[in-house]
Amino acid sequence: MQQVNALSLVENVRQTEFSQASSEVYFENKSTGILVPGKILETAFHIDNDRYLIFTTDDVLFEESLTITLVSLNKGIIEVVHLGGEYTSGTFENAKADEDSVHFQFIDDVRWTIKISESARFRIPFLADPTGVKRSSGLKTHMTFLTTPVPEKVK
Repeated sequence: MQQVNALSLVENVRQTEFSQASSEVYFENKSTGILVPGKILETAFHIDNDRYLIFTTDDVLFEESLTITLVSLNKGIIEVVHLGGEYTSGTFENAKADEDSVHFQFIDDVRWTIKISESARFRIPFLADPTGVKRSSGLKTHMTFLTTPVPEKVK
């Protein structure tokens, strides 16, 4: 996996009091026709062939959440996950990738890790994810979330 700068967002639908903004993904300044939730592109990672992991926020004071979208440039959105909670706010920082995972900090004093699989894997709803992870119901996922405490010297 590798962090990329070839993706950008153009806001398509403005956020309202009750709905999140959505933005169109541009790859190398060309429209893809893919609309992802979110307004501000925090970062993106190239996973493989045509898959990308896109991190977006909405610029909401005191209740910022992070939206993580796995997309295929050929097939569109594969999966969307929201990270956050009511009356919590986070700052997205220290994003790094290795062969099959992305690591970052967002809320609380934990290091978040997302493992990306090539194909959908079985998951147990309501039990499989750390606190703060919100996704649509279903028994399959491409993204597995883990958290570990952040060492004092990294904070």
